[in-house]
Amino acid sequence: MPPVLIGVAGGSGSGKTTVSRAILDQVGRDRIAYLQHDAYYRDRSHLAFEERVQINYDHPDSLETDLMVEQLKELRAGKALQSPIYDFARHVRKTETRLIEPRAIILVEGILIFGDRPLREMFDIKIFVDTDADLRFIRRLQRDVAERGRTADSVIEQYQSTVRPMHLEFVEPSKRYADLIIPEGGFNQIAIDMIVARINAVLRTN
Repeated sequence: MPPVLIGVAGGSGSGKTTVSRAILDQVGRDRIAYLQHDAYYRDRSHLAFEERVQINYDHPDSLETDLMVEQLKELRAGKALQSPIYDFARHVRKTETRLIEPRAIILVEGILIFGDRPLREMFDIKIFVDTDADLRFIRRLQRDVAERGRTADSVIEQYQSTVRPMHLEFVEPSKRYADLIIPEGGFNQIAIDMIVARINAVLRTN
């Protein structure tokens, strides 16, 4: 049987990664091919750092989604792929890549994966992680300061200028395409258990 593609979408800081990691841990990381959409940010290494900082990274055009679609087609056909790796501190794509082997389950995570029709139509199961805006902002602030070398002021400025407007324009409307909406993100164990049970059922038939 062809692999099953699962998409996990939701706003920045909603808990997408927490949900994805819970699925990976409970099903088994060796049984799932896992890709993150934000690894496919376009390479801007030809621009000065000051120019890269000003780019709207929450707009769909900031991502090389066409490349992800093509690579997912190859992965679905049983071919391994080399996924990009993105450096969020310097806003550039790294020269090295990450090997992803084909698996019976392909899990894709990203804020904008349901907004792009060719990508959206590839998914067999579409999950949207729905979390209140204040919690999403707090999580983003903590993550970007601790993991991506940002200052609190820069995170706040980016949230007000691009993150929130783009969420309202692109991310929130894409929720209507979801097959399953998970409130409370990774803390919703009942929803995660249901997803894991479904994945395990698929694996038993493959």
